[in-house]
Amino acid sequence: MRGKIGFIGAGMMAEALLKGMLREKVAANEDIIVSDVIPERLVSLQETYGIAVGRDNRETAAAAGTVFLSVKPQVMEKVLLEISPVITPDKLVVSIAAGITTEYLESYLRKNARVVRLMPNTPCLVEEGITALCLGQNAGEAEVEEVKLLIGPMGKIIWTEEKLMDAVTGLSGSGPAFVFLLIEAMADGGVLAGFSRDTAVLLAAQTCLGAAKMVLELDEHPGRLRDMVTSPGGTAIAGIHALEESGVRAALMNAVMTATRRSQELGTKNTPFQGDRPV
Repeated sequence: MRGKIGFIGAGMMAEALLKGMLREKVAANEDIIVSDVIPERLVSLQETYGIAVGRDNRETAAAAGTVFLSVKPQVMEKVLLEISPVITPDKLVVSIAAGITTEYLESYLRKNARVVRLMPNTPCLVEEGITALCLGQNAGEAEVEEVKLLIGPMGKIIWTEEKLMDAVTGLSGSGPAFVFLLIEAMADGGVLAGFSRDTAVLLAAQTCLGAAKMVLELDEHPGRLRDMVTSPGGTAIAGIHALEESGVRAALMNAVMTATRRSQELGTKNTPFQGDRPV
């Protein structure tokens, strides 16, 4: 590890990552420093996790060897202009911002800056996340290993081509929201059938968890697993018919593609810096 770990931006995803690092003991409380535009948020994180807080983004970036950029894409340019003078080539810059390319990040930093782009998702909070990773032009195996050390215990990590990172954002980055909606809707059906809300949510959530685990551990196509449940003339096939009639499959496909396009839109609004880089 390159020393302290800095988080610029202290939203939910940043908290999920730093919490996981502390829980898995890949970093100590005193190893983490965070900055954010909302002072109350910093106070809350400091009181909860015993971490340090920076007075501003440049101070955080200067103090850290690994700098996580966890801000909204719309403010990334402002942040990069602020911190670029203190991002020396020995530091590692890790972005988790949707739509922001490594080329864009590198254009604001020194020529030899090491940049890694990640797209984690919120199940990192419970060690069941999935994170996609791609590398900037100056990052290599050492940077991959460092990222794996920091976030590996929070779930699975895959490498992908950068051209697919927007699709990752649409599928696994946004996907938990789609699944939460499904769980909520299934639970509503349970309430309609007569269960209490708590029991209905438990039944729906555990069913989704178990089904996902079967896909991952049994090495069977989801369609094959669905066939195992849908006996001829039975209840499951009747329910599948109702879902197909309602267009649920197409709606989910459209949701992934719409989220993917939104990530692309966020990226096209950010063109690489054309001025002089820091020296």
